[in-house]
Amino acid sequence: MPDESPESPEFPEFPEQATGHTNWARFALFTAPAAVGAAGLLIAMANGAIAASFAVSGQQFKISADRLDGTGFAMYGSLDQTVRQEVHPVAVAAIREAELQNLCQSVLTEFPVLGSVSMKLTAGSEDRPVEAENLFVDMEQMGGDAEFDSMELGRDASTLDKGPEGGQGMQDLFGMQSDTISVTGLEQTAWAANAGTFRLSNLNLAVSRGDSECF
Repeated sequence: MPDESPESPEFPEFPEQATGHTNWARFALFTAPAAVGAAGLLIAMANGAIAASFAVSGQQFKISADRLDGTGFAMYGSLDQTVRQEVHPVAVAAIREAELQNLCQSVLTEFPVLGSVSMKLTAGSEDRPVEAENLFVDMEQMGGDAEFDSMELGRDASTLDKGPEGGQGMQDLFGMQSDTISVTGLEQTAWAANAGTFRLSNLNLAVSRGDSECF
């Protein structure tokens, strides 16, 4: 068949950044190739080549933290699926060991008659951060000021080896990894998160009417 691949889009140029620092606008362009493999991921999921850890709820939630420090970081494209067979392309951020200062997680639900209801969880502080091991976050959006150490961009997602066990994507798809990651002013919109161990100091969970999200 003739090659009908679309021409590569022209991206705006960004000013040079200091070594080891990444601007998230530029970072989004680096991770864009992961979205190109969405059709292949769909086929792989249908054939059972990708085993989702659980069916997601169909509701996105928000995560924020004053600071995240992680050791053993990897990122690659994947898909989340609901029980209604709805599929959501995601970027999976996988971290072997992570600490988060002033963590916030929230989800907003709209109910008939009652209106908006927010569920918000907060935990951790600067002195007693939240601790997580083998952390995986399936996200749709991420923002903040980030710094990476020994970063590798464009590595085949199936060969990633710096993140936690199981922190690899499909062969031939875009992947990235680094020895460490630090993000200040972290904001994420995610479909799912799971961890081998999650230690939350000063945990507080509240349900309230109205919009009370993390950001």
